[in-house]
Amino acid sequence: MRKAVALRYDRQKNQAPEVVASGQGLIAEKILEIAAENRVPFYEHHELVETLATLPLGSEIPPELYELVAYILAFVHRIDEEQGRNKGGDGNR
Repeated sequence: MRKAVALRYDRQKNQAPEVVASGQGLIAEKILEIAAENRVPFYEHHELVETLATLPLGSEIPPELYELVAYILAFVHRIDEEQGRNKGGDGNR
């Protein structure tokens, strides 16, 4: 069964990314649908999703996941920059 977890990172508010949505099956599909509608990039990593899905909503990711999640955030940032360039923007939101 498909699972999905959504993270948000606000440097002003949090020390680490926090879990803002999590689910499996139809809920996972809805999370992915909302992400696509809002042009939020997503990254598939089955083991990470399994781990993040055990965290309560609103909790920050644990330190042992910082490195892996930083890699994913860098991936998302690169996509944002590429989309900004492709639209003639400066890559900033």
